[in-house]
Order: sequence, then structure tokens, then C-alpha cells
Amino acid sequence: MTAFSLDPAQTSWCEELRALAEQQLRPLAEKGGPGHVNRPLIAALGASGLLDRMLDSGALDLCLLRESLARGCTEAETALALQGLGSHPVLRAGTPAQRARWLPEVRAGRAVAAFALSEPGAGSDAAALALDAAPDGGLGPGSGAGRGWRLTGEKCWISNAPEADFYTVFARTTRGAGSRGVTAFLVPADRPGLTGCALDMLSPHPIGTLSFDGVPVTVEDVLGEPDRGFRVAMDTLNLFRPSVGAFAVGMARAALDATLAHTAGRTAFGGPLKDLQAVSHQVAEMATRTEAARLLVYAAAAAHDAGEEGVPRRAAMAKLYATETAQYVVDTAVQLHGARALRRGHLLEHLYREVRAPRIYEGASEVQRTIIARESYANREASA
Repeated sequence: MTAFSLDPAQTSWCEELRALAEQQLRPLAEKGGPGHVNRPLIAALGASGLLDRMLDSGALDLCLLRESLARGCTEAETALALQGLGSHPVLRAGTPAQRARWLPEVRAGRAVAAFALSEPGAGSDAAALALDAAPDGGLGPGSGAGRGWRLTGEKCWISNAPEADFYTVFARTTRGAGSRGVTAFLVPADRPGLTGCALDMLSPHPIGTLSFDGVPVTVEDVLGEPDRGFRVAMDTLNLFRPSVGAFAVGMARAALDATLAHTAGRTAFGGPLKDLQAVSHQVAEMATRTEAARLLVYAAAAAHDAGEEGVPRRAAMAKLYATETAQYVVDTAVQLHGARALRRGHLLEHLYREVRAPRIYEGASEVQRTIIARESYANREASA
């Protein structure tokens, strides 16, 4: 297999995932309330083995999972991805005790995870985190100086907040050290001093804020090493950025599928819409950009799994191009469908609300362009 093709088994698996999403997961998604964690949907993802598969997948399998689910049910895709984003740091950097406590619950769909990185003043600039982790020597018998911290500050735009069962939280343990002074903590939702509230957002999945009022954490809660948490965050984002692109590709393919069916069956001006050159050329552009985005996503994922150099640059390219493409494809699909696509409950109305956020979260498009340019200049200097 090359990085640009799928073997028959992978293609068959993708079709099975799409059918599962449409037939079994979508009905559960439709029963959920906008802006709230859909626990029955997450439990179904666990019972189907998809959460288990997600945690054990490489980047390419994760992309296939997300693309296929998004094509059939965006809510199922998002629920799965958020579980992965919140629990991947525990999988990769957690202690045996942390993994034993939480990962079986995540795999089974019984525990909801969240990735708490963004702050009101530190979204795209993740190294500017201000959530303060002040040393605390009074955290119980045997604590001693340097054994614990108190977290004080806020997190914002956190998916699954405030309804998650545990949070991967990134806080500043060394002031003035930039990205080198950030530590990752596993913080259960029932810790004293931790509160949150939901935000009413355009996208239907839950997003909220978290407030930390002296929340106690100890060395047993650290993910990885103190002051090395930024590496934990980047390790997670380098895996998930191509798969955000896969989510976008899945939405683009769903919009393209709907457009092909609509323009082939809808008549206007004496014939089907597909016979109008103005329509067919737009469909051709949608199809070409979607396929190009798929190939870029697969190439970035394959490079990640192979341990090749330049993964941050490829991941940034994949996320940038796929999310921008999905925005174009969904918008064009709405235009070709006309007013019916704007009716509440129509697939394209749903996709139109879903497709905007991926251009912002896990690194806005502008951040991806910065990464691509920086890495490109670094490659030039290295080869000069």
C-alpha cells in the first residue's frame, strides 16, 4: 500500500463504519440535546469497540475512523474524537495507576474525557498559558514541599466541559519559561475548587469554561514530567491534527454525496441541474478539492505512523487544506441546493454549522500557515 491508496480491507471497513454511523449511531445522536454530552452515544461507541480501536490506532486508522463516521454522523465522529483528545495524553504519558483507573472506563464508553488547553488569553498561542500551578506543601500526610500544587485560573473553549469526568489540564508550573514551564495534569472532575459552565456555541457539541479556585493536584496527577507538559500537548495535537482534516473530509464527502444526488434528480430550465455547465463545473471543483484533501490527510497520517521527519509541517498542511476545503464544499453544496438546505434539520444546514469550527480549534488556519512557513524555511536552511 502506498500513502495515497487504501487496500480493499480498509475500504470495506470504511463502508462498514459509515453504515454503522448512519443506521445505529445517528438515531442516538438525534436524541441528544445540543450542547450536552450524549452519554448513550458514547456508550454505543464503547460497545461497538470503536473507542477501543481509536485508542489503539495509528494516525492513518484514526483518520479513516473519523472520516467514515463524519460522513454518516458528525455527532458520533465528534464524540469519538473528543474522547481520544482527552485520553491520549493519559495513554501516552500517564502512570500505570492513571491508565488503570481511567482508560478502561474510556474504552467502555463509561467515562467522558476532555482536553483542557485553551484559555481566555491563550488560544492559538498555547505557550502563553496562564493557569497558575503554585507549589503547595499542605496536601496531606507525606506531601512535603514540592509534592503538590494549587491550580488557579480559567480554561475556556473546552470541549465536553463542564460535563466531563476528567480533564487533561495544562498549567504553568514555572513562570517566565514559556513552553518549557508547562505541566500536564490529570484532574478528575470532582476535585474541590473545580467548577465550570456551558457556552452556547454555533456547533452542537458541548463546549464550556472551567474555573480553578485553588484546585489541589499532586505529583501522582502529573502526566509525563513537571515542566514538560507542552511536549505532551504537542504529541497529542500532532496525532490529531491530520485527523481533524479527516473529519473535514468526511463532511465534505457527505456534502458532495448530497449534491450529486440533488443535482442529478432536480430539474430546472428543461432538464436536470447536472446538465447545466455552471452546476457541473462547480461539482467538479468540489470533487477535485475533496479528493486532494483526502490524499493530503492520508499522506500526513502515513508519515506520522512511519516516524518520518516533517510531521508537524505535513499535519499542518493536512488540517489547513482539508478544513478550508470542507468549508468551500459545504458552502457550495448549500448554494446548489437553494433554500431547502437552510431549513432546520436538513443535512446541509447541520453541516454548515459543524464545518466552521475545525478551522479554529486545535490550531487556527493562521497558526497552521505559520507552522508550514516556519518548517519550510527551516528545511531550506538545513539543506543549504
